[in-house]
Amino acid sequence: MTGDVSPKKAESLFAGEAVFVAGAGGASSIPPAPFPEIAFIGRSNVGKSSLINALTRRKIARTSTTPGRTQELLFFRLGDRLMLVDMPGYGFAKAAPRKIAAWHALIDHYLRERPHLRRLCLLIDARRGLMEADREFMKKLAAHAVPFAAVLTKCDKLAAKQVDAAKTALLPELEKCAPAWPDVFATSAEKGTGLAGLKLFLARSL
Repeated sequence: MTGDVSPKKAESLFAGEAVFVAGAGGASSIPPAPFPEIAFIGRSNVGKSSLINALTRRKIARTSTTPGRTQELLFFRLGDRLMLVDMPGYGFAKAAPRKIAAWHALIDHYLRERPHLRRLCLLIDARRGLMEADREFMKKLAAHAVPFAAVLTKCDKLAAKQVDAAKTALLPELEKCAPAWPDVFATSAEKGTGLAGLKLFLARSL
């Protein structure tokens, strides 16, 4: 798609038939990539699955309050035009160190080797702001030259002024990271806040 995509077309892109394709626990089980892909990642329990479900308006991704529940790369096909990827979270997770190390290796492989990855959404809890684990992951994205956008989640938990302050605090950090989109998307999966703008941006990234 191009920058000429209308809000209506962007909405229809995410409203297509949603199908779970595969869960990849290792590099050898990653499925072929016939369509452009958009991936979602962030600290454990940041709301990745909830955001994917809100964007598609269906419960295709499993949500949990337990950090580290997503332990594979989960691939979802939207119609015949797009794949969404729910990635394991980083930071705190209730899992053995060797499992966490395996997730990190899988994430590194995906970022290095996936030619159809068009955009990555780096999710940040608006209540907590950017943390050291996020900064370290941004360095990884810069090293792999992966274009990404910062997406604040759970903005319904804050007042509007607090959300604005969270966005303002993020902008200087993004300016220092070459592949970062120079703006911040403030969203709420629960209230639907900011989802239309994020859909339009992502559709125009394909």
